[in-house]
Amino acid sequence: MNTILFLLHPGFEELEAVGPIDILRRSGLEVVLASTSDQLNLEGRNGIVLTADTLLSDIENPLSFEAIVVPGGPGVMELRKTPKIAELLKQFADSGKPTAAICAAPLLLKDAGLLASDTQIAAHFTCQKEIPNLDANSPFVEDGKIYTSRGAGDAIAFGLALAARFAGRDKAIEVAESICLSAEDVL
Repeated sequence: MNTILFLLHPGFEELEAVGPIDILRRSGLEVVLASTSDQLNLEGRNGIVLTADTLLSDIENPLSFEAIVVPGGPGVMELRKTPKIAELLKQFADSGKPTAAICAAPLLLKDAGLLASDTQIAAHFTCQKEIPNLDANSPFVEDGKIYTSRGAGDAIAFGLALAARFAGRDKAIEVAESICLSAEDVL
């Protein structure tokens, strides 16, 4: 796995972005931050500004990336009003590429038609009405190539689990140990 497309949207949850981005980059993966807006500088829900590498609209072929990751946060509700995001997630899934979302972002997977009634999924507890079968107890849930997580408190576990799938378990363990985590605690 070489390149991961990481979507940043206005109102993203900072921990759910920075934690996994950091872990994936420590794992030696190329992570491209793509703004879903028309601005490279994006403000998260708590006023922290991140600078994207590119605008999503400037990427000629998003499917040239090997995986896609979407953080949650209140900005997800605005993303839900943009059908192209759900369409992009569906294209990744239909191509057999890993599609990952944390917190409220799994609602975008729902909008894309990727959640069957038996799909195992984690999401923020506030998504329970729309995703009645969500797993409220697991920090990371894998169902085929759909990877989900509950929220900001799981951001490091989410990042390490993604690193294990994208860079290999040994690399994820190495990264976990380098940040003073026991691999057993998170993998």
